[in-house]
Amino acid sequence: MLENNSRIAKDAAIVDEAILSRRSVRAFLSDMVDEDTIRAILAVAARAPSGTNMQPWRVYVTKGEIKQQISDAILNSGIRAEKADWDEYRYYPTQFFEPYLTRRRANGFGLYGALGIGRREVDKMRAQHDRNFVFFDAPVGMIFTIDRRLNQGSWIDYGMFLQNIMVAARGRGLHTCPQAAFAPYHRQIRPVLNIPDEEIVVCGMALGYEDTSKPENEFRTDRAPLEDWVTFSE
Repeated sequence: MLENNSRIAKDAAIVDEAILSRRSVRAFLSDMVDEDTIRAILAVAARAPSGTNMQPWRVYVTKGEIKQQISDAILNSGIRAEKADWDEYRYYPTQFFEPYLTRRRANGFGLYGALGIGRREVDKMRAQHDRNFVFFDAPVGMIFTIDRRLNQGSWIDYGMFLQNIMVAARGRGLHTCPQAAFAPYHRQIRPVLNIPDEEIVVCGMALGYEDTSKPENEFRTDRAPLEDWVTFSE
């Protein structure tokens, strides 16, 4: 029994560390991730649960020239992020309210503060946001899509799949950054990857090795205490 408990505690610590060390990295090294590792991450992530095992995810893995074509198509579109049309789905509410407004502001101020960007330096904020579209210099950029005929339950399943990718990446010493910012640029992305019209672009994700020398990677978000969002009943 003691040996079994020790093994369970060790396994829990490994899993917890993968989850707790996962964060949105916004500066990557150019070191390439080999294809076998990418395939292994996606294969284990696909063990995510989905209603009646529908497995609603589709992934476009890009590197090199194709990844650059996506970046160029978006950055040369002339469509600023604040003007981009979220016409396939809406990620955020039309108007923020508490407690989400305060959390969102704290996240933005914390990131820009780490970069030394002041609250009125709009051009620098835009430049930082545009780094989404070069996948923060990660060597691997993934675009995720879902069949538009599927319903909200499949989107819940999709979130678990994305989380699995990020945790599996941490288990291999890699980092990620999930990026909803790609979604409103589906018209620019579709022709590069030949994405059919029946698929909605859900998000992108950068994958690679963290550049620990960059100040943006020193930023850490916090989490609300359990007492704020958990109700225990007996």
